[in-house]
Amino acid sequence: MNRNHKARAVLLTAIEVFMILLCAGWVSLWLLKPTDLWTRKWRVAENTARASVFGYYGLNFVVYTFPVIALVIIGLVYLNIKPSKPQTCRQTKFSTFSNTLSNPLVVNSYVGILSGIELLGVALFLLFLAWTFYARISKDFRKLMPEESLNLKIWELKYLRVATRFGLLAEACLGLLLLPVLRGLAPFRLIGIQFEASVKYHVWLGTAMVLFGTIHGASTLFIWGISNQIQDQVWKWQNTGRIYIAGEITLITGLVIWITSLPQIRRIKFEIFYYTHHLYIVFFVFFLFHAGDRHFYIIFPGLFLFAIDKILRIIQSRTETCVVSARVLPCKAVELTLPKDQRLKYKPTSVVYVKIPRISRFEWHAFSLISSSSVDDETISIVVKCNKSWTKSLYEIINTEREGESDQLKCISVAVEGPYGPASLDFLRYDHLILIAGGIGVTPLLSILQEITSMKNNTKFICPARIQLIHVMKKSHEVALLSSILPLLLKRLDGKMHLQLKVFVTQELQSGSTLTELLNKFSQMQTIHSSVNRSSYAAHGLESLGWMAVITGLISIVFFVALIVFNHIVVPTEKASKKTKDRTPSWISDLLLMSSFALAILSGAVVGIVLRWRRLKKCNLALIQSQNQTKNTTPSSVARGSRQEEHEIHFGERPNFIEIFSNINNPAGESDIGVISSGPEAMNLSVAKACKQMSGGSRKGSEKNKQQFSFHSLNFTL
Repeated sequence: MNRNHKARAVLLTAIEVFMILLCAGWVSLWLLKPTDLWTRKWRVAENTARASVFGYYGLNFVVYTFPVIALVIIGLVYLNIKPSKPQTCRQTKFSTFSNTLSNPLVVNSYVGILSGIELLGVALFLLFLAWTFYARISKDFRKLMPEESLNLKIWELKYLRVATRFGLLAEACLGLLLLPVLRGLAPFRLIGIQFEASVKYHVWLGTAMVLFGTIHGASTLFIWGISNQIQDQVWKWQNTGRIYIAGEITLITGLVIWITSLPQIRRIKFEIFYYTHHLYIVFFVFFLFHAGDRHFYIIFPGLFLFAIDKILRIIQSRTETCVVSARVLPCKAVELTLPKDQRLKYKPTSVVYVKIPRISRFEWHAFSLISSSSVDDETISIVVKCNKSWTKSLYEIINTEREGESDQLKCISVAVEGPYGPASLDFLRYDHLILIAGGIGVTPLLSILQEITSMKNNTKFICPARIQLIHVMKKSHEVALLSSILPLLLKRLDGKMHLQLKVFVTQELQSGSTLTELLNKFSQMQTIHSSVNRSSYAAHGLESLGWMAVITGLISIVFFVALIVFNHIVVPTEKASKKTKDRTPSWISDLLLMSSFALAILSGAVVGIVLRWRRLKKCNLALIQSQNQTKNTTPSSVARGSRQEEHEIHFGERPNFIEIFSNINNPAGESDIGVISSGPEAMNLSVAKACKQMSGGSRKGSEKNKQQFSFHSLNFTL
């Protein structure tokens, strides 16, 4: 076993080094691209490739597109090999530099919470944009020639060049735009960033792209206007070069997508945001016609991976499951339990996307799982706060079923996509864990507590010895959200884990009930069970990471081969020369690229469907073999122990996180304190400020100064 562990460690290290080198090479390509050296070398390389079987298009794909695809494929293999559970030993010391990079450095209401590594990434990207703009525009100004067709003055020509280079800045943002919103193929998991957390990078890149694109388009129109060429240029669809009308359509489409994604619209009219975001297809098609295939290969990796990710998600979610039980909580929330395949494993804080065709055939909504696959291997559970149109419809459906003549729940079909979760269980590395939740934000934290409970008796893992759950709510009936961990709250765990609950009820005055009495009172809820056979409607999750890597590689090969074949069919080999290429309309190359892309995605869909069919078939055979085995599903009795003196409830006040953190006892010399905050943005900001202040050496006493508060936020703004 030790030899196997060492071999795997060596293999993982080798893969890490290779991924770092590959990423460094791709970044270097972007840095060299604006230089005269790259221009000269690349022109020679294209001329050489044009005379070969691969053509200039094959070279562009291999150099600009494939490195990112290869990085994702290798990353999937790496995550598939890497142990999903933490090691038996806990790292007790983290370097000051590492903590500085991961902990919040900037905390304010304008930019939110930014860690050191995020600030470093933003600074490096801004430096790259500045370098690209400077290198391009300085070269343009050196080689400036009057534009006879537009009859422009020197300052007008310079301004037109500036506008053009802003278009390249928008292109750079577009090249990274879709990478943060990949789910199954998410590259950010390699550095420990979950999908829902990386969405903010998509927002930043999208905003920057729209800004640069608007400057590019508006400035170009301005120059055309003052030169009296706007009518001729705007509607021109030329055979070669830039197709300007396509660029205008691209800009308008991008503005529509960006405006409808603003928080003021997204939070009130989510349906408008959701449907207009599908205009990205129009956006990318007309961007291809406007910029040409050479520029498209630069931004192609994100779109290529997004299409693969999308098609795999569609295949997975086509198999609908069914609600096996439902509970209506007093705080106008609904807990849904769905069946799953016993082999489907997921990690705490995982997210699933849910669609209920009875409400809407197209809308998907993200929810955190409150269950743990280590505790229950047959079902998954979510809690839905019913305060908007879609969720209100769900609440009415469940209430209608509950108030009917029968106590049984009719089959409510549900499509499930996911679950998507972190690559590792980082919360287990801490000596002391503080979980802070606001309202419905407690749901992902419940899965953490479920997981720790299941692992406490396993000697292979070291769990946090002390856990503190701080739940902030408006009304006391929201304690019903904690019903899934009620046995854990009301009984002792043989001294292996100390759990303390602190509840803050902000909009109620002191009541005569204790926290334990409130927990018992609001946990008495009717569970409505369905009569369907849960094994016939089990959710099976995504394909394995290994198979996703294989499918991605296969689609890449099919695209590359199809691109070469289509170009040789449409453009005969003897005409594949530089002069002939100049006479070939640029939109033909664009159509060939789109055709190759469509064929590759179709082939990937076929493979994905075959794999899904085989997986379902194996599952059905396993179910037939285990038909005679029954499982005792009687609910565990609620232990009404004497733990109420350890828990606290506060009415009419909000938590003072500085005070709470300062009062933490340190009996075992615990230096690493993990803080996980899940709730409204204002609460997350307050917690981040407290962690930053407490870890900055502002407290008195040498013993307390040894404590390091590591902040993590779970922010779901999808």
